[in-house]
Amino acid sequence: MTTERAALVVGGSRGIGRAVVTRLARDGMAVTATGRTADALDRLAADLAEDGLDVATRVADATDPAATAALVDEVGSVDVLVLNAGHSTAAPLARTSLADWAAQVEVNATAAFLGLRAFVPGMVDRGRGRAVVVASTAAVSGSPYVSGYAAAKHAALGLVRSVAAEVGGTGVTVNAVCPHFVRTDMTDQSIARIRAATGRSEEQARAQLEGSSRLGRLIEPDEVAGVVALLASDDAAILNGQALVLDGGGHW
Repeated sequence: MTTERAALVVGGSRGIGRAVVTRLARDGMAVTATGRTADALDRLAADLAEDGLDVATRVADATDPAATAALVDEVGSVDVLVLNAGHSTAAPLARTSLADWAAQVEVNATAAFLGLRAFVPGMVDRGRGRAVVVASTAAVSGSPYVSGYAAAKHAALGLVRSVAAEVGGTGVTVNAVCPHFVRTDMTDQSIARIRAATGRSEEQARAQLEGSSRLGRLIEPDEVAGVVALLASDDAAILNGQALVLDGGGHW
């Protein structure tokens, strides 16, 4: 008899997280999605209910240690943990404020640390589990004007690799996916910043991002979700401490 697997998607109300929630639910998992706003989570649950998918939701700030600890009590043990909280701003180094730097580190790196620290030990105790951190190509390369974001994503990837080494051989794996620009609200914000800085049209700004990888287009959230689903599967038992770069063969 097969037992339903439990999944927790932190930052699951929109964009990549929403796509991951949908994919894991369709794969038959009992999924709980978290986010900062109840309205977005309610829309997610309602939309999936129309497709016959039942997901649980919890309002929780991924950067709050108390809120993350409370999730352990509320959700219980999970077989699959996806950490998708993300935040980015763009500015030259000289105009990057300490507040912007701290916010990006907090959301992109500290939130992942809190989630892994809260749930991975239980996975190790049970001898099974999959944890996936949604990082970025910014975790493996640098670009102008995103020093805070790139540094935070590099930190998240270092965290993944270190925790993976710690849990190797226990039946638990910890990996990262590193997509290039994805068709999400965050990318829309990047397009808006390009327009403001250069005076280009929305179409020109979008074309700049689309042309920054060999795909020649934006990545779809469902494509990232498919890779997350692979890492969450039994077939991925030998993948641990990996950074799967999703850029169609290169980016610049």
